[in-house]
Amino acid sequence: MEEIQVITPEELKKKLEQGEKLDLVDVREYEEVAQGMIPGAKHIRMGEIPANLDYFDKEKEYIFICRSSARSGNVCSYLQDQGYKVRNMIGGMLAWPGEVE
Repeated sequence: MEEIQVITPEELKKKLEQGEKLDLVDVREYEEVAQGMIPGAKHIRMGEIPANLDYFDKEKEYIFICRSSARSGNVCSYLQDQGYKVRNMIGGMLAWPGEVE
């Protein structure tokens, strides 16, 4: 099985500060995202990913985010198996150094 690509919170913050257009998907639960999400991220709960596959485009890369990077890692494995380009933000929101909204 192919290894999941990762990005660190610091790398992601830098890319966003440089104005890069990234597709961020936060897979946490409602009560978790209520405490703040990375600006510009789309919220699709982990359990709802299979029902939302039509949101994803195989030509684009998506960066997945959760609290600690365990759930987002599972989502990455699932989507990568289906041919999507994915990257897991390691450390999750616990390690996020930037702003939230």
